Amino acid sequence: MRTASIFRGSRGGAAIAAAALLALATGCGSGTEDPSGGSAGTTSRPVKDTTISAGQGERFTLTVGQNVSTREFWYLVDPGPDSSVLVSRGRDYASDSGDEPMAGAGGRLTFTFEAKGKGTTQFTLLHCTFTTCQGNTATQPPGTTGPSATPSAGTASPSPAPERITYTVTVD
Repeated sequence: MRTASIFRGSRGGAAIAAAALLALATGCGSGTEDPSGGSAGTTSRPVKDTTISAGQGERFTLTVGQNVSTREFWYLVDPGPDSSVLVSRGRDYASDSGDEPMAGAGGRLTFTFEAKGKGTTQFTLLHCTFTTCQGNTATQPPGTTGPSATPSAGTASPSPAPERITYTVTVD
């Protein structure tokens, strides 16, 4: 499976994205790099597949649903991967509403990684919702990743901790 990035800001973006997706679906990708750092040869991995094997130089992505209007965010958090084994090549957001922003519309956030050298490393994605994190923004994770409030006598229990998905990547 291949991935494609959809860029906002141009009126022809939807047509270009549709053409790119059609080309990728039929195996006719150009193999050239796109501005987000991905390439037509980038492999999309299932988010719940937490054990990943990759060859040196291989790029792969993890794509998650994100909805800023409901305070749902994903972050690559510390400790990050060992940079001699795996390097983050950034993240790219594509709105489900296309070129025209629409209140309440969600989208997809894609994290791209590149396997650099032989070895094994781990990294973690943190999933925050309005009930699990406080003090975060679209680009800034919360200061703490525990429950968002401390209960006191006579108050409700704290909200649950945010979801953390830890990946183990082995580069051959």
